[in-house]
Amino acid sequence: MARVTAESHVPETQAPAGRTRRRLTRRLAALAGALLLCALPARAAGADRLHDVGPHTGPPLYVSDYGNNRVVTLTTDGGGQTTLPLDGLVRPTGLAWDRTGSLYVSDTGNNRVVRSAADGSGGSTVPTEGLSRPLGLAVDAAGDLYIADSFNDRVVKVPADGSGQSTVPTTGLLHPWGLALEPDGDLYVSDFVNDRVVKVPADGSGQSTVPTTGLSQPTGLALSAAGDLYISDSGNNRVVRIAAGTGGQTTVPTTGLSSPLGLALDHHGALYVADAFNNRVVRVRLGDGAQTTVNSTGLNTPTGLAFPPRSARPAR
Repeated sequence: MARVTAESHVPETQAPAGRTRRRLTRRLAALAGALLLCALPARAAGADRLHDVGPHTGPPLYVSDYGNNRVVTLTTDGGGQTTLPLDGLVRPTGLAWDRTGSLYVSDTGNNRVVRSAADGSGGSTVPTEGLSRPLGLAVDAAGDLYIADSFNDRVVKVPADGSGQSTVPTTGLLHPWGLALEPDGDLYVSDFVNDRVVKVPADGSGQSTVPTTGLSQPTGLALSAAGDLYISDSGNNRVVRIAAGTGGQTTVPTTGLSSPLGLALDHHGALYVADAFNNRVVRVRLGDGAQTTVNSTGLNTPTGLAFPPRSARPAR
């Protein structure tokens, strides 16, 4: 697959000496993300497929198929796979739904976010300014869109009312990747290069670091209905769970993950993991830890995962 290099970032010309360290750090952050997605060779699709432990009926799972420049749907009961009619995608990553049934896709290679209408009538570009390698996405209850603008080390907010893009107040982010929103509007951000997850309260009271142990290059995030936070700990080839209330950390039982990226939870309490360098999506039943490989064809570095909300009529 094509390599995205640190030099893909917009160059900074004649920076003052005092900015040299900052510029180098930014380029290292960009390179770290590029290496995660592109440095390892893709394996044959379907490798290491595990025996299915039983169907889970429900809405299709949407997957950004990074290496194939497309978004596909997978039926979680073992049925067929389809490709969304979104032309011109280059290295898509983050996915998110709004309550009206519109799907947002980080078109990372084109430095933009596209929106697919609820009726599947095609994609349009979300009005933004200055994005550089957008990754994770999240949409709040009001329909406002949040974008991890990774090479700009920031998160931006695009209000649904069209009032204009703003930057979410954060401190010290380096290559932010995954986003997750609580119902009250508190935002979680995986801070990839800093090996941490931060929480940004909706009330503006100030960013904090989520207490975790041993994270390495965190990527995808997902929140359960109970408030448990799931984190793709990609550098450690695992997924961890931070329990709501107690904040206790545990490792989700999985087998054979290689650079897990996107996460999604279905309405039956199962966790789905984009097992990027195994070119597959796995499902983990949280009750008993049973792991399944979701039926798919030809995935190449699956990256983002999302289920449509129950109230939405998903695009086809």
